[in-house]
Amino acid sequence: MRLDKFLSTALGITRKEAGKLLKEKRIEVNEAVVKNGALKVTPDCEVTFDDHPLQMTGPKYLMLNKPQGYVCSHVDDFNPTVYVLLDEVSPEKLHVAGRLDADTTGLVLLTDDGQWSHRITSPRHVCEKVYYVETADPIPESAIAAFAEGVQLRGEKELTRPAKLEILGEREAMITISEGKYHQVKRMFAAIGNKVEALHREQVGAVVLDETLEPGEYRPLTEEEVASF
Repeated sequence: MRLDKFLSTALGITRKEAGKLLKEKRIEVNEAVVKNGALKVTPDCEVTFDDHPLQMTGPKYLMLNKPQGYVCSHVDDFNPTVYVLLDEVSPEKLHVAGRLDADTTGLVLLTDDGQWSHRITSPRHVCEKVYYVETADPIPESAIAAFAEGVQLRGEKELTRPAKLEILGEREAMITISEGKYHQVKRMFAAIGNKVEALHREQVGAVVLDETLEPGEYRPLTEEEVASF
């Protein structure tokens, strides 16, 4: 394939725009600057744009360990967005499959595959999410049964779906929910008279947050992780 066509496909730009990047010496093939758009590239060639590696085909699936204080939107007037943490060529083409609040940390999945993310976020699909919770007050044993039966959230007509609560300590727990109502975990604890002080998402479906990822770090999902949804 011609290099300019490869760039057009990989970056979502026109051939003319690709030619401009080549003239500006921003494209390298196998660590050498290339200006000729007619150069033939093969699957084993390493093509980079401003030192960012490019892939021609295939959607992206990423796992991010979201730090506190970042929002899961592309634009925010007060907080930095998770997209500034991504060392990707076109992060604006990605979207979050299941947002977290600014003060919630942990597993965030990002993709440019709309059908894939729909299987995670659509209410018609039951996708379990697991959170580690720290609360202001002690968590009573009665909360286990209450969450298993479903609780009434303020402003909601129906009870929440059954949730699994595992108490780890006086003010610590793991909670598994299978829906994604607005601020759901916080509102569930508020419904039993408690307040969530810290919230960290550990798992979405079968995908568990990689423990080697520091806050702010990310990696591509494995083929097995992608196929689990």
